[in-house]
Amino acid sequence: MLTQPRVEPRFDYDAAAPRRLARAAADLATGLRRWRLAAALAWLDIRNRYRGSVLGPFWLTLSTAILLGGLGVLYSALFHETLRSYLPFLAVSIITWNLISQVVTDATTTLILAEGMIRQLPLPYATHALRSVFRNVIVAAHNLPLIALVLAFSGVWPGPGALLAVPGFALLCINAFAASLLLGMLCARFRDLPQIVASVMQLAFFMTPILWKPEALGPRAVWLLLDPFYVIMQVVRGPLLGAGAPAPIWLAAGAYTAALAALSFGFFARFRSRIAFWV
Repeated sequence: MLTQPRVEPRFDYDAAAPRRLARAAADLATGLRRWRLAAALAWLDIRNRYRGSVLGPFWLTLSTAILLGGLGVLYSALFHETLRSYLPFLAVSIITWNLISQVVTDATTTLILAEGMIRQLPLPYATHALRSVFRNVIVAAHNLPLIALVLAFSGVWPGPGALLAVPGFALLCINAFAASLLLGMLCARFRDLPQIVASVMQLAFFMTPILWKPEALGPRAVWLLLDPFYVIMQVVRGPLLGAGAPAPIWLAAGAYTAALAALSFGFFARFRSRIAFWV
């Protein structure tokens, strides 16, 4: 019985019509569809990072608890507030900011550190960005018990409104993924950018209401809507503290998320074919 010869699929590439948008969209769709692979790689990163450690990632929890205790006592006195009223704000702010800051910092090396995999394995680039997000979310989850302990200590119960922190956290994760993809490409091309990003994040820490409350600005607090870090943080922090987040905050968070996602996808579609040469 004669068998038909196997015909290998053809992948034609026309330089005059490279179909950048379609290829970028397919890369993102494949990477998101294989999210379990990104999650497994992120978990492997954490295991390797804390191999041989007694407490593992809980060292971060311990150090955060010590930091909250020290800063809480100091700044509650400086701002003339009781520790019970100031500590919940500080705890949620610091833990949320640590996640944002670490995501942005890791985003600068997302593709550079994955050079070996990029050159040897046909994985979607989106997998590496998603891997960075999963890794930082898993590490940040170790600090969640601290929020519960602080809220219980302070007698703060956010109520059912705390569920609004879920869509807020979803917006934060979307921004984290878009930033990981965009900064990963930019920093792979321009190796001086990681130092610039680190300096910007240091400035943003003091310019954003983390240690101080937005009410301290009085009428000028309305200008905080121009700070994307504050807006993204507030949609998570507000519901957890029982204060919620007003509509302008949610609208600004949605606008910043859409703008960053569009910028990231546009840059990815235009320069995706050059990433392997940049790393």
